[in-house]
Amino acid sequence: MFVDEATITVIGGAGGNGCVSFRREKFVPRGGPDGGDGGNGGAVVLIADPDVNTLLALRYQPIFRAERGRHGEGSLRTGRSGEDVEVRVPVGTVVHDRDGVSILADLDAPGERFVAARGGSGGRGNTHFKSAVNQAPTRSDPGRPGEEHVLRLELRLLADVGLVGFPNAGKSTLISRISAARPKIADYPFTTLAPHLGVVDRGGFRSFVVADIPGLIDGAHHGAGLGDRFLRHVERCRLLLHLVDPLGVEHDPVPGIDVIERELRLYDVTLASKPRVIVVTKVDALQDPDAEARIVDAAAARNLRVLRVSSVTGEGIDRLIRTVSELLDAMAAGAAVE
Repeated sequence: MFVDEATITVIGGAGGNGCVSFRREKFVPRGGPDGGDGGNGGAVVLIADPDVNTLLALRYQPIFRAERGRHGEGSLRTGRSGEDVEVRVPVGTVVHDRDGVSILADLDAPGERFVAARGGSGGRGNTHFKSAVNQAPTRSDPGRPGEEHVLRLELRLLADVGLVGFPNAGKSTLISRISAARPKIADYPFTTLAPHLGVVDRGGFRSFVVADIPGLIDGAHHGAGLGDRFLRHVERCRLLLHLVDPLGVEHDPVPGIDVIERELRLYDVTLASKPRVIVVTKVDALQDPDAEARIVDAAAARNLRVLRVSSVTGEGIDRLIRTVSELLDAMAAGAAVE
């Protein structure tokens, strides 16, 4: 089950109390204070783990509390510090504050760490308070409490290429054709309810990652059809493939292109500036050549290139992979891509 949102509570361990103690040794006549310090509390640390791909586990365990520090003891013995609690989250997890206003961390690299709640410091023992005028202090400090926060976690998939378009535009069929991903495929809208990732072999021991984003509809940027939740997974993609069904939108696909382009722009203006390619799907079933011509004209008006594919027969698949590879290489080299 793919879960891309979770709310957790993180509590750092409290520090141990300082100790009040005095030396009582047979051959040490004057003795003196020897109370040790308390140990520090443990912290709660979020770690980006490439082997974790969903926030589902955090739905069942929403509270993480680190171990408290041990109290100090006599003979200047410092209490043991509390153990840290490590919470493993998917790579691409964004950590928000309780209100979701501020971004506290963006764990977009494997192994990246974020200290979500620091442990409290241990208290000082009475040995710290001795002086010439107070040779037998009975004072010690208590340990400080650890931090406590409520955090909102949001997963944004990391992929090189994102597939966007209307429901039933052929996104799931395409990703199943070019990769080993096996999303649900059926002849009705909103078959895909969660994003899927697929790795595409581009030859030469190289590959790129494709994200199959569930279908978008008019008003997606406002949350229609859960579109706002799906669009955030597109933010990290370097290249977008806008899949267009030439038989869709009552056999005039151009208005559909306008809708998807507008939704990308209204959700985040940077999405509209990402390199995009119009991909005409289901060309094996296309009987009206004028429909494809209208798509080409609409793409030319937006200065976008057009590719045509059939995921059923394999027509255009090799060219699609080759073109995407060339575009990704050009972007990696810093060249401008349109």
